Amino acid sequence: MNSVACREASRLFCRSATSNKGPIAACRPFKSHSIPRQQPGRSFHASPNFKVIKPYLLADIGEGITECQVIQWFVKPGARVEQFDPICEVQSDKASVEITSRFDGVIKKLYYEADDMAKVGKPLVDIDIQSEISADDEAVLDGGSEESKREVPEQPEREEQVIELGRNDTKAAVEDLDLSQSTLSTGTEPSLPPEPTKQPGTHTSFATPAVRHMLKQLKFTIEDVEGTGKDGRVLKEDVLRHVEMSKTSTAATAAPTAPLSSPATTQQIEDHIQPLTPVQMGMYKQMTRSLSIPHFLYTDNVDFSALNVLRKKFNLDKEKSGRITPLAFIVKAVSLALSQHPLLNAHLDNTTNPDKPRMLVKAQHDIGIAIDSPSGLLVPVVRNVQSRSIANIALEITRLSDLARAGKLTSADMSGATFTLSNIGSIGGGAVAPVIVSPQVAILGIGKAREVPAFGENGELVRKEECVFSWSADHRVIDGAMAARCAETVRRYLENVESMLVKLH
Repeated sequence: MNSVACREASRLFCRSATSNKGPIAACRPFKSHSIPRQQPGRSFHASPNFKVIKPYLLADIGEGITECQVIQWFVKPGARVEQFDPICEVQSDKASVEITSRFDGVIKKLYYEADDMAKVGKPLVDIDIQSEISADDEAVLDGGSEESKREVPEQPEREEQVIELGRNDTKAAVEDLDLSQSTLSTGTEPSLPPEPTKQPGTHTSFATPAVRHMLKQLKFTIEDVEGTGKDGRVLKEDVLRHVEMSKTSTAATAAPTAPLSSPATTQQIEDHIQPLTPVQMGMYKQMTRSLSIPHFLYTDNVDFSALNVLRKKFNLDKEKSGRITPLAFIVKAVSLALSQHPLLNAHLDNTTNPDKPRMLVKAQHDIGIAIDSPSGLLVPVVRNVQSRSIANIALEITRLSDLARAGKLTSADMSGATFTLSNIGSIGGGAVAPVIVSPQVAILGIGKAREVPAFGENGELVRKEECVFSWSADHRVIDGAMAARCAETVRRYLENVESMLVKLH
């Protein structure tokens, strides 16, 4: 139909509509010939779905921490992760921390190997984000993308191949199946199935940085060593046993005509360089700062006889986990003494205004307990000691000790102490000169309790259990008389336990 016929048909249609419906209705059929515009659909999401590869930065994990050591990876490139899934475990100079994912997506790249030192604020992994993100997360990723532009060239995006694994595993990696391009095109199966590999993040890869360094020196992989520690953690004894087993198997496969070598020739001791572990590095920095503190040392002998009589009577019908050690009594006695001598429960602030240093007297007694752990000396904190009972203090010390030996202490468990106890007597020794932990102004070292002969009230020979208490105080703000009075208060409480019990809240 030509244009003239179209115009004539339209004119006749409008005239007929005008006679029946009026002039307004007559225009409607004519407008119905036009194609309506498509309205854009409204998204239900507040933020866009990125579906792009972004670097995931290592966030700040504690006060003053700028780097940490990567202990183990729970993922590998190609693995799918969901929000809050663990990515890796890192060890700082204070505690081990588990890093989790903030997004759903696919891991594309790991920036560090196990035992490497990761920098806070630098990219940790590259993740192909496949979920919506908030405005805060978008700001974090934008900062990370600017950093990655200088370090990692942008890779062209490629379509992910979806492979049905025949099992309900949302975190299975695409790289678990070694399929060649020819196999995908022809549909033929490979002749030999790939050998199963150990997935990262299993219990067999748990170990302290010192053990991992030993494995690296001996050129062994941690997956080959069978761990006997808690949750399969690899201990130093496990590494030594694995070395002996390797030597035995090597000797058994050697030729029978080979001459037997002496132990002196098989084990060659050579000088080697051993870097500091994260815990040692933290202790190095802290003790270097403590060298500027003029220490005042005060020692005194404390009789544990009455204390142990009461303690053994209480523990008689208790389970092992509920028994009270002398350390719980000492912590409570120190807290009662600090209430009478509050200047020893303070922080010295000489950084805000160096010309006018000041004392920040703490109302809360947060007492740090030095604990010997497989990774080194750790000092978790028992908080609110002034409000705790002796039995509750004992339970808290047990809980923190178990976490320290398992390497599960967090930065929150080890920060903010107002006073510190160093129980060197659990290993041995008498008097000790403990080093003050800045910005604290005092510390107490506890020696090993020993049975000694002594004279009683009537001159008779009696047996006592004495322990040496060694006090160190910052002589810039604490004088000897104040430290001695506090030490005498603690001694009276422990030698006369009844006087301490009547003061408990």
